[in-house]
Amino acid sequence: MTAQGLEVIDHAVQHTHEWVNELAGRLGWGSKRSTLHLMRAVLRRLRDHLQPEEMAQMSAQLPLLIRGMFFEGWVPAHTPIHARGANDFADAIKEEMGLDAEYEGSGDIRCVFEVLNARLSAGEVNDVRANLPEAVRA
Repeated sequence: MTAQGLEVIDHAVQHTHEWVNELAGRLGWGSKRSTLHLMRAVLRRLRDHLQPEEMAQMSAQLPLLIRGMFFEGWVPAHTPIHARGANDFADAIKEEMGLDAEYEGSGDIRCVFEVLNARLSAGEVNDVRANLPEAVRA
């Protein structure tokens, strides 16, 4: 038990670190800040391609802090977005990543999806994939 009796917060932080550490390992990045930035960018772009019901189902399997980032800034009236191509998806993430020295493009985005594939249930991964445009699924 923590000194403050707030185990749920301690667990949320620990669980988030596990996800970030796994992604950093897959990417081979040294910066956890950049790793979290990429995860956030990909999850938010993914969110904007999904219907609200599917977003809610997927988010239920995310760690609490990552779930908060997933929904941060969401405007329901603006989703799902109309730019549905793989290049649009990657370009939006590149723009959000800005001049981050470690970001190298679609291979890095793929690493985020590998973490999602490993951490979410197979059924949820299949549901999310089925709701994505075919070009983004690849």
